[in-house]
Amino acid sequence: MGPKIDALQAVVLCGGLGTRLGDLTQKTPKPLLEVDGKPFLERLLFEVARHGIGRVVLLAGFKADEIRAFAAKTATSLGLGIAVSVEPQPAGTGGALWCARELLGPEFFLLNGDSWFDVNLLDLRLRANRASANVFLALRSLPDVSRYGAVRLEGDRIVEFGAAAKPDLRGGLVNAGVYYFKKGIDDLGAPFCSLEADVLPKLARDGKLGGFAYDGFFIDIGIPDSYAEAQRSVPEAQKRPAVFFDRDGVLNEDYGHVGAIDRFKWRDGAIDMVKKFNDEGKFVFIVTNQAGVAKGIYREEDIATLHAFMQQELARAGAHIDDIRYCPYHPEAVIESYRRASDWRKPEPGMILDLLRRWPVDRANSLLIGDSELDLEAARRAGVRGVHVSEHG
Repeated sequence: MGPKIDALQAVVLCGGLGTRLGDLTQKTPKPLLEVDGKPFLERLLFEVARHGIGRVVLLAGFKADEIRAFAAKTATSLGLGIAVSVEPQPAGTGGALWCARELLGPEFFLLNGDSWFDVNLLDLRLRANRASANVFLALRSLPDVSRYGAVRLEGDRIVEFGAAAKPDLRGGLVNAGVYYFKKGIDDLGAPFCSLEADVLPKLARDGKLGGFAYDGFFIDIGIPDSYAEAQRSVPEAQKRPAVFFDRDGVLNEDYGHVGAIDRFKWRDGAIDMVKKFNDEGKFVFIVTNQAGVAKGIYREEDIATLHAFMQQELARAGAHIDDIRYCPYHPEAVIESYRRASDWRKPEPGMILDLLRRWPVDRANSLLIGDSELDLEAARRAGVRGVHVSEHG
């Protein structure tokens, strides 16, 4: 996973009983039901982590010990810090948040633990921060809104929520279970309350509930038919085309061995290009030769600092890098420990191949954007289409 973004936190509702799934949830919390061999919650947290969100709070209730065990097992593999909050008695979705209030930051994402809406979470945050709302929702148009909280949207303001929205039987916009809270739950909730029945309708009446409609993949595993459908559709949706970026000369100006923030300058349009691919649902990776390490010009720690800076800058624009590979080795290195040929050094394809092994990439529809023949040759050897940055624009 790429560098994590300071101050970003995601909270996941995991406490429901899942009674509509019958025997499936008698012994297993609904978010831990397996989807094609993996707990659904693991698939959901993979999406959270790839956006650069590093801190997670799981709101548990039913079978909380299983949620704790999952968190302990999964945190390291996804590079997440995971805390678990357990409500001492059923308190509703708003009450679960209230119970966890000491673990929550001043702003956070909230996700339902039994649904996945494939949206650029950082775009949602960007839109939320431009709006006057206290809570901002990702909305989805559906032909049948009967299972969900229907909404009526005017501009970026949700003016009616739930029963007040009088859903049209022909379909409409629904709450898809992805929220950005700009105001702490201390000011919005209560020890026993429902987000859907109490908090969100009141915010809509007060003009403090916002939203934006996205058209990404959406599924709720809460009923047997949709859970069965998830076994096929979720893995398919998580397999994405990728865009592999060379770094210097493509994303930033190439001044020669750029290894420090004070020598870094984005190329015109680079941030917008990254965000465009994020919004399209593609993975975005960086693969970059960094012989400056081998030559003693800067250290690997300096590269990590620079890449973290890039991720923070991108986040402010609603964009992110999913993962990064760099090669610090060179056959003629000044520093002996870095003096060797490496199959990660372009034109060798090792960095690209490593990402292809570790991520569910749709190779046939992926591309690499570079500024040299070394980049394009590495793409060819990896079986990925290569494009010169000047051609891509």
